[in-house]
Amino acid sequence: MTQFEGSHILSVSQLDLDSINTIFNVANKMTPYALREKRTKVLEGAILGNLFFEPSTRTRVSFGCAFNLLGGHVRETTGMASSSLSKGESLYDTARVLSTYSDVIAMRHPDAYSVKEFAEGSRVPVINGGDGPNEHPTQALLDLFTIKKELSHSGMGIDGMHIAMVGDLKYGRTVHSLSRLLCMHKDIKFTLISPTELSMPDYVIADIENAGHKITITEQLEGNLHHADILYLTRIQEERFPSQEEANKYRGKFRLNHNIYTQHCKSNTVIMHPLPRDSRAQANELDNDLNSHPSLAIFRQADNGLLIRMALFALTLGVEDQLEKYECPVNWYSRKADR
Repeated sequence: MTQFEGSHILSVSQLDLDSINTIFNVANKMTPYALREKRTKVLEGAILGNLFFEPSTRTRVSFGCAFNLLGGHVRETTGMASSSLSKGESLYDTARVLSTYSDVIAMRHPDAYSVKEFAEGSRVPVINGGDGPNEHPTQALLDLFTIKKELSHSGMGIDGMHIAMVGDLKYGRTVHSLSRLLCMHKDIKFTLISPTELSMPDYVIADIENAGHKITITEQLEGNLHHADILYLTRIQEERFPSQEEANKYRGKFRLNHNIYTQHCKSNTVIMHPLPRDSRAQANELDNDLNSHPSLAIFRQADNGLLIRMALFALTLGVEDQLEKYECPVNWYSRKADR
């Protein structure tokens, strides 16, 4: 089992099922704080260095809010141009300095394995918020947490499920990390739907096959969704293509709307997406006409990200058993608990 306290969280390959269950159990304990039913000041005085060298809204704010909800303070750096990296400073040097100012660091960077390189110079735990096309471990954990919760409503578990992954599977780091977590489970059927040029990397496919799971690889959306329990859509990661023109070739190739869902999916197929979804007319991979559909889990998915990141902060800083000791009431109006 993973030793969390004082450790970096860089890759899902660090985790086993016991470690994942520990994270999920702590995440469930975070629910009343996320819903503002009560507060905890367990990390009062602690500082998060929130370093996002690639554009992000949800993940960056989610990390910051997660730390705030545990009573801590957040210091942010956004964009490469606003950091000393633009002056030629190495990731190692940046880490040595900024880890002096922080108790834990969350980091996103456009280059694969850059967060690992940064962590080698850090004197405090580093949590990977996404390193280029490589991995996004906290997203994978919140995705797995969401799958487990959503399937439980139908009396199902992760073992034996059927997941269809659709869209940009080459550059979509979320599906890479999620697939690795799913490989720890049993008897899963994967349907991978993408243009050939954007297919899942061979090393991920090899991991799935070596774990004994079944895979169908296709370019056809229709006819391949009928038995899926989870439908996981991704946008075209245009920022990772060599040119905008190249990305435009694939935008809008796979779309899901209410009509397609009704025709080709089970009535309770769970719809997931790591967000942001591209709602521009030429893309629109997940239509707004599904916004009120009970099987659309994308916003519940985002909510779960807060719980997972709170859990990881508590575990890496060793306070997961002290939450209640530092509780206090919420003294402002909040409707979050009524949602």
